[in-house]
Amino acid sequence: YRSINGRIMRTRDAFSSGLVSSGWDVLPSKTNFVFARKPGRTGREVYEALKKEGILVRHFDIPGISDFVRISIGTEGDMETLLAVMKRI
Repeated sequence: YRSINGRIMRTRDAFSSGLVSSGWDVLPSKTNFVFARKPGRTGREVYEALKKEGILVRHFDIPGISDFVRISIGTEGDMETLLAVMKRI
């Protein structure tokens, strides 16, 4: 299990760094998901934009986190694809 956990952590950290470098706010995470928001866009807008690209993330319309989307960490390739899409929106 250690190798799987290590791979998830490395992928999460690389994905989070890529988002931050692209102007996204990312909350610190020790889990298999991240919360991210794009300044100037609502969480709902980000959710809908990703959904149009065929990518499903979670959005919670709850005060305090409504500007964020919850993104589960997938394979390295999945996360590279998602990062490229998120850089465009």
